[in-house]
Formats: sequence, structure tokens, C-alpha cells
Amino acid sequence: MSETVYLNGAFIPAVDARIHVSDAGFLYGYGLFETMRANEGSIFRLDRHLERLAGSAGALGIELDTGQLSPAVMETIRINDLNSARIRITVTAGTDFSPEQYRSGQQANILITARQYEPLPPEIYRRGYSAIISSMVRCSRSPASTLKTTSYLQNLLAKREALLSGVDEAIFLNEEDNVCEGSITNLFILSGNTLITPAVSCGILAGITREAVLELAGKLGIAALEAQFPAGEISEAGEAFLTNSVIGLMPLVSLGGKPVGNGKPGKITTRLASAYNSMVTNYA
Repeated sequence: MSETVYLNGAFIPAVDARIHVSDAGFLYGYGLFETMRANEGSIFRLDRHLERLAGSAGALGIELDTGQLSPAVMETIRINDLNSARIRITVTAGTDFSPEQYRSGQQANILITARQYEPLPPEIYRRGYSAIISSMVRCSRSPASTLKTTSYLQNLLAKREALLSGVDEAIFLNEEDNVCEGSITNLFILSGNTLITPAVSCGILAGITREAVLELAGKLGIAALEAQFPAGEISEAGEAFLTNSVIGLMPLVSLGGKPVGNGKPGKITTRLASAYNSMVTNYA
């Protein structure tokens, strides 16, 4: 079956989808995206993804009616006959855009794709991820650091840096040498009995899975807070893990070739991962 995509109000074969060469996302990276995972035909916290997308679009001056996106997302999954899917919504500032004549209310180009979700093997979660500190610095003062924009080059270069180093992920520090996030993930550490994740003010994207984990920690009686901390606290942590909407919770077992905790997935990480997987599975 050929892939069908949603593009600006129409469902068309992916091979026939066209965006004009003057599109602002193509020329300038002036756009946004959201990546989600569907399980048994249900998307975990689709409403929160759309709320974040709407807020980001407003910040960029892009005109976006998210009311039509929820049914469009679900129909894209259905029309591609998918049960478990990886979905991406891409929104750009459209073709009527000029940096010399910027104005608010830019008319967006909207693309929705849905493809079969291929989960990571269970042994990856049992082993956990390894990481390095990226050589690239995240600017906490940049408004783009808190938005999921299509200007994704720094993230991709950091991910490439990790893979070329033989590890799974690269962790950004900001200009004050505080921990931010991974190239495609948010980060949590367990310091003593407290779960800590970098604050948004450090220059991070506030992930939907990150938000869910903070809620779960409260329900499970695990102390949790958002704060600034240096890279050294990762290595000194009892446990650490990474989150995003596709991989869920991934244990982080080593940083820079040195073990985090005992170098194995920790008890709190495993407990939260189990609770999160149940939350996603039972979500409707």
C-alpha cells in the first residue's frame, strides 16, 4: 500500500505531495514540527502536542487553526491502515514569506505523515543508552531553544557527533555550563532520593513525555524538581534516563565512557518506565 499524506487540507499519495520552492521552511527553516506515537490507534496526549504546536506557531507569527489537525491526524493513520504508527506534523510559514517584509499572520503549509512504528528491541532498554557531552553549546537565551523548530541542524550535528563517537546520544550544555537536554531527548537524573530534570530556563524543549514523567513521579511519591545543574551531577547521580515521545523512557547508563550509577538501569527508572508504559497503553 502506497503512503498517503495530509497536505493543506487534502489527502494525497506521498509521491504526489508538492511544496513550493519558495516555502519558508525549505528556504529558512522557518517552521515547526511535532512527532508522536500512536498505539492501538490512540495517540498519547495528542491534545498537548497540538497545544504546544499552537503556542509555538503563535510565537513565530504563523497562523494556525489546530482544531482541524486532530481529525486530520487520526484520518492520516486510518487511511494508511496503521495501528502502531509514528506521526509527524510539520508546519511552515508558507510560501508568502519574505524576511525583508516580515509580518504576523503568515499562512502556513501543513503536512502530516504517518508511518509504521518500529519499536526498539527490549534488549536496548535492558542495556540502556550511552552518551557524551556535545562539543556544541546550547544558548539558553535563544527563543528557538524552547521551540521544536525545523531549524534542527544543531540537534542533528550533535546526534551525528554521538554516533561517530560510538554512543547513542549527545547531551547539550548551555553557555553557563549547565545541562540542557539530549539531541532528541529530555534528561532526568536521580540525586539522592530526588528526581531532577533541567529547567526550561536552561534552554530546553519542554517535552510531552517529560511532563508525563513529572506527573507520574508525584503520583508515585517520588520527589521531583526542575533545576539547573552542571554535567558532573550526571556522573554522580544514582540513576539517569532520557525521554521522548517515540522511545518513552530510556535508561542512561554511561556518560563519556564512565558509568552512571552502577552502569545499569536503576530501580526508580524501571519503576517510572513501567508506569509510563501502562499510562500510554491505557490511554484513550
